[in-house]
Amino acid sequence: MNLDNIDNVYFIGIGGIGMSALARYFHAKKLRVAGYDKTQTDITDSLESLGIQVHFSDSVSNIPDAFFNYDTTLVIYTPAIPKNNMELVYFKNQPSFRLLKRSEVLGIITENTFCLAVAGTHGKTTTTSILGHLLNKCDVPVTAFLGGISENYNSNLILNGTEVSVVEADEFDRSFLTLSPDIACITSMDADHLDIYGDASELIKSFEDFSKRVKTNGKLFIKNGLPIKGITYGIEDQSDYSVHNIKIEHGVYVFDVKTPKTTLENLQFNLPGRHNLSNALIALAMAVEYGCPHQQLAKALASYKGVKRRFSYHIKTDELVYIDDYAHHPEEINAVHQAVREMYPRKKVLAIFQPHLFSRTRDFADDFAKSLSQFDELLLLDIYPARELPIEGISSKWLLEKINNKYKQLIGKKEIIEKIKESQAQIVLTIGAGDIGEEVKQIKKALSVAS
Repeated sequence: MNLDNIDNVYFIGIGGIGMSALARYFHAKKLRVAGYDKTQTDITDSLESLGIQVHFSDSVSNIPDAFFNYDTTLVIYTPAIPKNNMELVYFKNQPSFRLLKRSEVLGIITENTFCLAVAGTHGKTTTTSILGHLLNKCDVPVTAFLGGISENYNSNLILNGTEVSVVEADEFDRSFLTLSPDIACITSMDADHLDIYGDASELIKSFEDFSKRVKTNGKLFIKNGLPIKGITYGIEDQSDYSVHNIKIEHGVYVFDVKTPKTTLENLQFNLPGRHNLSNALIALAMAVEYGCPHQQLAKALASYKGVKRRFSYHIKTDELVYIDDYAHHPEEINAVHQAVREMYPRKKVLAIFQPHLFSRTRDFADDFAKSLSQFDELLLLDIYPARELPIEGISSKWLLEKINNKYKQLIGKKEIIEKIKESQAQIVLTIGAGDIGEEVKQIKKALSVAS
């Protein structure tokens, strides 16, 4: 499909993190952009501030007139939108309209660029944002589509040119099979999205299929230990790219990176946690293979600030630390726990967790219980359903019973601040991929006043 004859782009689900990045991209290209989403958020507010029309009631009558011209209009939807959404149903019943999934549009945009793609069940967003930042600071003409809001750019789009693209290769709904990258990586292949794949073997097969999408003369990086062949990377091991001599100085990682050709010494990276160090390593490795100068890369890496809701500090004093994180899988919770224990080894940690999806809670209940048992205190919220209907017998109360923690409670969102104030914990974490992120401002305000 040729996007050159498109004047109007309409989004169904425009407030999604991936969809809104595409909306920013088309707006920057001077196209007319509008869309629907169920809920008004900071993201939709930021889109409206650009002049993008957004409405929040699912009705064909709310679609601006200009977008009914099928000759010049592209309609983009996300698979997260319910199939009975009236606007989606309308466009599906109008075969004259060009209606595409977000992943298909990304595939079209990137097919004529030099594409760097980041795949994996964990670490995609942070790795993609690091890579986009590195290339941008090395003056590469790059467009980076991010799955989170970069702290450096306060945006989920980095736009410095259109010759090179950086994208998250999303395994959900096998979306990443629309891409044909020049350089790609796979950060992890832990079982997830079993509501889509059925079992872990099908998920692994999809990653194998993705690895075959890399162009003939392209390069594929693989986290050391994964069952796919490629250029390996790892922490303190014998991978092709590896991190060594790790130190923590004033809360900052200082380390060396061994490449196949040389060693880069005394690199600095501000994000805590070995998982983030691994993300920094693979982003650096991909930028090195692209051809970025080592000295510029070192400066760029040291200036990277992170992604909102990825171990984001909201209060950081000697008396109290408040961190918010998007973690929604047991392995991600383990990574958050490792990071916080490494940075604050002798302090009491309170975690507030909102499970995401009934199916994920069911499929990984024992692993969730084990990961959540590690914190000193735990407050558990009800399951955020997202796209799902309830599953009989699967609830946060059921999960709580599996958790081996003396100090655990099931609470409602309205109780969060009260319960935090009752605790003696010096480290407070909010964790989850649902609407727990909407509580962060109020929690920060209440704790700032209290402290």
